[in-house]
Order: sequence, then C-alpha cells, then structure tokens
Amino acid sequence: MSPKEIRIEDFNYDLPNERIAFFPKDVRDSSKLLVYKKSTDTITDSTFDRLPEFLDSDMMLVFNDSRVIHARLLVQNPTGASIEIFCLEPVLPTSELTQALAETGTVTWKCFIGNAKRFKHPITFSVPVGETEVTVTAEKGEPVENAFLVHFSWNEPVSFAEWVEAYGKMPLPPYIKRTAEKADEVRYQTVYAHYDGSVAAPTAGLHFSKPLMQRIKEQGIACEYVTLHVGAGTFKPVTADSIGEHFMHDEQIVIHKELIHHLLQNIDKKIICVGTTVTRSLESIFIIGAKLKLGLSNPFHVQQWEYYEDARIAGMAAEESLQSIYNYLENNDLEYITASTQLMIAPSYRFKMMKGIITNFHQPKSTLLLLVSAYLGNEWHKLYRHALDENYRFLSYGDANLYLP
Repeated sequence: MSPKEIRIEDFNYDLPNERIAFFPKDVRDSSKLLVYKKSTDTITDSTFDRLPEFLDSDMMLVFNDSRVIHARLLVQNPTGASIEIFCLEPVLPTSELTQALAETGTVTWKCFIGNAKRFKHPITFSVPVGETEVTVTAEKGEPVENAFLVHFSWNEPVSFAEWVEAYGKMPLPPYIKRTAEKADEVRYQTVYAHYDGSVAAPTAGLHFSKPLMQRIKEQGIACEYVTLHVGAGTFKPVTADSIGEHFMHDEQIVIHKELIHHLLQNIDKKIICVGTTVTRSLESIFIIGAKLKLGLSNPFHVQQWEYYEDARIAGMAAEESLQSIYNYLENNDLEYITASTQLMIAPSYRFKMMKGIITNFHQPKSTLLLLVSAYLGNEWHKLYRHALDENYRFLSYGDANLYLP
C-alpha cells in the first residue's frame, strides 16, 4: 500500500487529559523511561538518569542544538485590545532564520494572530518594547490558514532576536493550556541549545541534564549535533482521512561539514536520534546527499514524498550519500549549508541513518506518531497501552522512550 493511502484514524488512541504533563518534573533526568528492544520484543521500565545503562560504545547519540526563541508576542493595539502574535517563520528580507534574527530595522514574518477572524484588512499599530518603539503591520498571508504577513520595523540599533528575546514569551505547545512561567524559560529549553530559531522545543532533549551528558561522554559514547529549527507545524493535526492529503510543514536544517565528516568517520556506529527532529534531519540529509549524487534539481529542499517516489534515492547507500554532501562542501569551500525539509516519515519508510530513537509520547493522529510507527510497526499500540497502564506522563513535558534495534 502506498503511504499516501494510510488512514490517520489507524493512529488514534485515547489520551486522557490527566495523562498530559502540563509541567515538567522538578529534575530533568528524573522522568520515567520506557525502553523497548525490537530484537527481543522486551519492555523495561526505568528512569532517564539510568539511560547510560542501555547504551553501548558502538552507538552515537545525535542531538538537535536549535534554541527556542520567544516567538509569542502579546501586544495592544491603539484601542487597547490585546493581540497575540505567534512568529512562525521569516519571509523578508530573507527566509534564512539566522540572518532574519540578526536583522536590524525591519523584518517580515509569517505569523499566527489570535482572534484572526476579526482582521479583514491590514492593521498597523506601534508598541513600546523597552526603549524601542516597534511598528507592527499585519496583512493576510497565504497559503497557511489564518497566517498573516507581519511587518516589524524599529529605529533602535538592536536585532530582531534581541527585542523578541526581551519582549516575547516562551511558546509553549497549544495543548499546555496555561501561561508560560519563569521556570519555562529554562525548562522548555535543552541544556545544549545553541542556535536561535525554533518556535517549539525538540522535546526529547529536555530530559538531559549536564551531569547526565557528562556521564554519557565518559562512557565513551560519541555525541554529535545537528540543527533543525522546529516549526509550529510540528503540532499541526492531520485532519484529512488519509495522510496523502496532509500538507507536511517545512523546517530549516543547518548541515555543518564537521557533522558530515564525523558521520563518515563513524559510519559503522548505530545512530540513536535524540528526538523526531533529529530523525527528520538525518534522514533528510541522506536524501539531500542522494539528490546531489544523482544530479537532481533543487537538492537542498526535501519534498514530502520524493523518497517514496524515486527508487534511486531509497536504494542509495548512506555512506555514498554523505560523501556527496562532504564533497559538495569541500568543492565549494563551505563550512555549512542551509536546507529545508518537508519529509513525511510514515510506515513503509526504510530508515537509512537512524538505528534507534529517544522520544516522548506523541499526540494521537499526529505526524510524529506516524514517524514512530514507521520504526516500531504496529508495536506502538502495545507500548502506548503499557505506558498508559503504568502511569507514564505524555507529550512535551512528559516521560521518555528509548527504542533500540
């Protein structure tokens, strides 16, 4: 069966509201950990601080080092009405996140606006951001439903990142129905976050503390980093009956030559992806390398279904693909490239890079659950039933899974 024909209803389950974690545990690595080994079909209940016990020196952990920005802005228009603006992605003068965040003077972002149905015409107003007066103009944008093109302009010599950091709020997931608190500034951010750009946290990484990271490295387990800037689309529910009708969100990946070099050096290691964002990143990197090797057009954008539709891509060896990217970087004297991906990982996908994954429990009927099921098969039903029976906590601030080959 084509993955496009998969019914999303087959990836539904009953998630009681009381099982959603609305707050993180007091200590990062004290969360519960469900360990599932595919080869032996065994489940082990543990805690995240014992993670190193389940890892071997022939494994490599790969983390997403993107940092969550204060993408949620609460402003008042001239009439005193409160308006919420959620920054999704930059549009002008550049769509490249790092550059857009560094802009001074003016930027345009695609944004969600609270109560958007009230705005039928462009609206313009100014808000004080510290000592800076920021002018905001919003007009209807396409093709994202309810999205606006919001133009920000200001006179002070500060970057967009600086005033958003000072003025904005941490963008908690929509299912965490509470106001972000001071503690979320720390806890909804991984301890290794480095590059600004995400509007949602790569939540599998939230379980790692600095002491735990040190223990893992002292055990001789290689650790590498990739940067995927997580978009709000990660929470977008699949509303169509079949996933072939679902439009997959686009996210930016920064691919460093150093990462590709280390992956080639450790090609025989089992890659354990810390989160679905790392899985999408590494599998997208494979597809990019394959497209470069095959001389296909637009190699630095991964389309939603092209892996499934071109047998030449799916049939290429991981080492050959990675070498193509490394050669491209070398030949063009580049230390990194910025790419984008709409990759949909669903059952029938054959993983080329990922051998195991650390991940949270995901929403029913979500693309993240589809990704997990592509690795686990129908066993995901058993694992989620076990987690519900054993009082695991679900979603972004919830407990963790380690799935091993």
